[in-house]
Formats: sequence, C-alpha cells, structure tokens
Amino acid sequence: MGLRAAGPACDGRGGISSLAEKLARELPKVRGRIGANQPLAPFTWFRVGGSAEALFSPADEEDLAYFLANLAPEIPVSVIGLGSNLIVRDGGVPGVVIRLGGRAFGEVTAQNDYRLSAGAAVPDTRLARAAADAGIDGLAFYRGIPGALGGALRMNAGAHGGETKDVLIEAHGIDRRGNLRTFTNAQMGYGYRHSSVPDDVIFTRALFQGHAGEPASILAEMDRITAAREASQPIREKTGGSTFKNPPGHKAWQLIDQAGCRGLVLGDAQVSEMHCNFLINRGDASAADIETLGEEVRRRVRETSGVELEWEIRRIGSASAEK
Repeated sequence: MGLRAAGPACDGRGGISSLAEKLARELPKVRGRIGANQPLAPFTWFRVGGSAEALFSPADEEDLAYFLANLAPEIPVSVIGLGSNLIVRDGGVPGVVIRLGGRAFGEVTAQNDYRLSAGAAVPDTRLARAAADAGIDGLAFYRGIPGALGGALRMNAGAHGGETKDVLIEAHGIDRRGNLRTFTNAQMGYGYRHSSVPDDVIFTRALFQGHAGEPASILAEMDRITAAREASQPIREKTGGSTFKNPPGHKAWQLIDQAGCRGLVLGDAQVSEMHCNFLINRGDASAADIETLGEEVRRRVRETSGVELEWEIRRIGSASAEK
C-alpha cells in the first residue's frame, strides 16, 4: 500500500501515526531528520503561517536522492530556504516540506580561475562575502539579495545591476524521482525572475564565475549596497522582500503608489510606507492578512492602471479551516 499525504493513519497497533512516522518506517535508510507537524512560521521572515505535515532535513545529496526516489508519488513536496520571499498559509503545508541545511548544503569554496562552488543553503550575502574574501569580483550584488542560493537559482535573483544568470556556470539538483541533474547556464532558461527548470527539481549546489578583483574595493561595493538597502527598504521589519515583479515597462512600486496603496493596512499587515512594493507584518498579522492585502493591492493597481501585477513572493500551503 502506498503512503498517503492526507490525514493520520493506523500504525498497526490500533493507534494513529503521523506522516513523518510512516516515512521513518518505510524509508529506513534515511539519515536526515523527519519531523512531524513542524511549525514553519519561525523559518519565514514574515513570521506567519501554519505547520508542515512532515519536515525533512536531508543529511546530504545522497540522502535527499534516496528520500525522493522512494517517496510515494502522490505525496506532495514543497521546498523552503531561508523564508525571505515566502508566505506560508495559516492552514499549513500538506505532505513533505524539505529544508536544506547543515554542512553538506552550506559550504562555499573558492576554486581556480575565480570560480566559487556553493551549496544551495548558503545565504546569498555569505556568497558575496566569500567571493570578496577570495578576491573574486562580480558577485557583490548578492549582498543585496535576501535568502539562500537555492531560491536565487530558481528565480534568477538579482539586484544592483547583477543577476544570477550573469555569473552562473552550472547548477546541480535532484528531481522528484531521485535523479541527480546538472543544468548549464543556458539550460536554466533564465528570464526576469524566472527559470524554466522543472518545478520538481530541488537545487543542491552550484558553480559561479567571477573575475579578478581587490577585496577592499569589493567590500566597499558591498557596503554601498548595504547602505542603499537600509535607506530605501524596510529590511528591519517582518517582511518578505519585493512583493510583486516589475511589469514590462513599469516599476511595481510606482504603480502601487499611484493606486493610493502606500501605507494601506489590513489587520496587522501593511503596505510599507518606506517602499510600497514591500508588505510588512506589524506584529500580529496572519498569513491571510498579508496575502489578502497583496490581492487588494493587485486589484487597485489593475483598476487604476490596467496593469496586472504578478506575485514575486511564493505562497504555499492551505488557508486555515475557518477561512
């Protein structure tokens, strides 16, 4: 009998077992940690949302490949990183949530020819610092991007004149069937905040190309980027970064401002007054408050400009039962 994602199941002794317990029994070679009903709000910058039915933290690539290869295909899989660009809905996330971490996915290594190898759990800011320390220029723009490299690879993250597509040589990942995959820069199919890599691929590591630079000047550029962010973005608030993608020929924040949404409040969620393409949790907002406020912003922008804003923030999970 295959595993089921929804609902509890009999454990064979007349009791009830969680999905996590079933996975631990049926995937005995797993070396990573499988937790049941794990709260996800602490992993998100908004600090909102429900729990993962099962949360899996693999030990390394081999462990992740084994887990995916032997996981029943009907069980949904979601992936989270540092939670900087994410709304977890209040009802939680059914199935398995995978979060990479630890040494296996968190190392950065400088190589010859001004290349850097890094795990998908490495924070973008740490990649920038490692490049600077090694005298590798061209990656300082990552200082201005919250989150980890897995998300940057998936969405062609960029800031301050640089994008992931400009520096990536190749990315490695594992698909839903447990196959190890390698993608060249061209095979990533990059566009604006988009890649065409299948959604079931979980990125595990990547190789980047920079060029020769002086550590002092690279660090100075990173300081400039930090100062610019602090002056223009509410980075010390509970936020999720840029909420909407810039539509062709427009800037999202200008459309939002023109629609009269700067400072707009719903529950304890608010459109930032500092930068109105940011939503913030003022303290006790629910995920529903934040997402509903975002949809209201989209509605007002559509009515005033005719432009349809597209979410840049990922939203996963189910609405709460009361909604």
